[in-house]
Amino acid sequence: MKKVTLFSWLSIVMLAVLVAGCQSADNNQVETNDNNQPKTEETSSYTVKDDRGKEVKLEKIPETVISLQPSNTETLFALGVGDKVIAVNEFDNYPEETSKLERVADAVNINAERILELNPDVVFAFSNGDETAIKPIEDAGIPVFVIQSALTFEDVYDDIKQISEVMGVKDKGEELAANIQTKVTEVENKLADIDKKQRVYFEISPSPDIYTTGKNTFQQGILQKAGIENIFGEQEGWIKVSEEEILKQNPDIIVTTVNYADDPIAEIKSRQGWDSLDAVKNDKVFFLDPDIMSRPGPRIGEAVELAAKIAYPELF
Repeated sequence: MKKVTLFSWLSIVMLAVLVAGCQSADNNQVETNDNNQPKTEETSSYTVKDDRGKEVKLEKIPETVISLQPSNTETLFALGVGDKVIAVNEFDNYPEETSKLERVADAVNINAERILELNPDVVFAFSNGDETAIKPIEDAGIPVFVIQSALTFEDVYDDIKQISEVMGVKDKGEELAANIQTKVTEVENKLADIDKKQRVYFEISPSPDIYTTGKNTFQQGILQKAGIENIFGEQEGWIKVSEEEILKQNPDIIVTTVNYADDPIAEIKSRQGWDSLDAVKNDKVFFLDPDIMSRPGPRIGEAVELAAKIAYPELF
């Protein structure tokens, strides 16, 4: 199991959310040919508006692609165009095919020099408000499509559609988004008759610097759709909390996505005083895959189902 520092882990979590757009579907624009049909590999250039509001011009349907964020990479493979991806981020690990791809970025840095050498038809980048890193790529004439932070499921659906338009597979994008929505709805329907919501403490960084998730985060959206009440859901963003606050809240369930501890569940249960928590006494401490739970991409339906299953196993 790969170990990372606390700083790197929080960077990964933050940047995992900086992958998809907060744009509305109204902002997604694609040129059409004279017959009002989507562009195909045989037609001329076209443009798609990215999350900067920039019209990114593509001379043809991309044949070589670089993805600088794991969620974008997952989306490309889910759309059936993963064979066009030639380089990715250091933390790309899904699907398995990504293990063979070259790495040109990490949680913080982009290797612009290497990207220029590879000369892809398009680069899918994330936005952190600083475009310095992608400027030399754009200056070289390589199209860079920037996707901003996804805070809601609707943002993710829109991002999937944007990426599908860039790749000339708009119909597949619509289908993929619809399939994810169907899966989420199926989970929500199973939870429709819940009388009392389970209360959860969601840990993304362990003691002594404990961080959890609050409102206006992607993880909060997952918990809400899974019918679970976040004990820190009234606070904003990623929150540093004390053990005293958690003990006072006494959650029904504890979820951790910490994957750089040898046994995160055992570590939580062994903390002084935590044996008084209902979640610990009832053996309701769970580890959930951090990639699935933090990447706003095509596996968000699976994330909702995973969370719902641990809270309401009798319904699944």
